[in-house]
Amino acid sequence: MAWIVYILQCADDSLYTGITTDFARRINEHEMGGAKGARYTNGRGPFQLMYQAHCENRVEASKLESSIKALSRAKKLTLISQQINLRIDH
Repeated sequence: MAWIVYILQCADDSLYTGITTDFARRINEHEMGGAKGARYTNGRGPFQLMYQAHCENRVEASKLESSIKALSRAKKLTLISQQINLRIDH
């Protein structure tokens, strides 16, 4: 099962980073809000996919997600504009 790390741009121009194995299902959960959507994205839709990277497993995806979340907004925007895959240390 492949994992996807993604960055969404919210309607308020903020950025949200998450992981999933089914992007269509997950974006729908964000859009619908409620218990299955992320607390942060509640009321911040609609969303635009800005970046995605595919990972082999959940551990790799979680590490990449953490690395992206640790970046400043400016560095996240650079990552998005260059559409590069970050390398993570295992």
